[in-house]
Amino acid sequence: MRILISNDDGINAKGIRTLAECLAFEHDVFVVAPDRERSAAGHALTLHDPLRIEEVDMGIDVARAWATSGTPGDCIKLGISAILDEPPDLIISGINHGPNLGTDVLYSGTVNAAMEGAVLGFSSIAISLASNGNHHNADFIYAANFILRFIPKIKEISFPKKTILNINIPSIASDDIGGIQITQLGTRMYTDTYEKRTDPRGRTYYWLAGEILDSADDEGTDITAVKNNRISITPITFEITNKNIMADLEGAFCDGKCSYKP
Repeated sequence: MRILISNDDGINAKGIRTLAECLAFEHDVFVVAPDRERSAAGHALTLHDPLRIEEVDMGIDVARAWATSGTPGDCIKLGISAILDEPPDLIISGINHGPNLGTDVLYSGTVNAAMEGAVLGFSSIAISLASNGNHHNADFIYAANFILRFIPKIKEISFPKKTILNINIPSIASDDIGGIQITQLGTRMYTDTYEKRTDPRGRTYYWLAGEILDSADDEGTDITAVKNNRISITPITFEITNKNIMADLEGAFCDGKCSYKP
């Protein structure tokens, strides 16, 4: 299988290197990733600056690899439209250094790199190691091997259009993993505190310093699954129209003359 891998932690991050090296034993792996960390880039694309691309030697046995000056979304668009000679069979973003749970997926460069793959019509997966500690010492080997074993399972499902699979793996010993759970997104809230600081030249700046608030342990969510040491797999779609309210809107604004049909 031809697999395109990207991330938002940068091409030199341990997570993407471990994943690429593991998958390369059985697949043709191509890497297009940012040349530096681009965490929390969301679905940003570069429109007003040139995009630089440099082929690199990652020191592992992948087919080819490139570093770009762009965002994770740029990496996928470039890979598909400008770099690869043939389209990939699968797009994987990760392994991210830290979880991508609940509403965090709206901001995550990891998730949105995979989402760009779905926008372009490709089966896409985002994978994160749910570690809130020292990411530099995190063990990505189990997560990488899980994805290696998971890939053949994709053939057993009808991978829906406009959808990615967002996978979060607890950063614990493999013997302590409590299984796999298919989940929905939970709600992850932050204090959103900004610290006001002054630089050496006397100019004011602000630093986002919010902390995660305890969330409700709602059964069936990705947050609860990871708390319970289970691997969370959440299908996420970018089809975000709220159809439930469309009839009410027609009645309120169109006096029955709109073209909406439920």
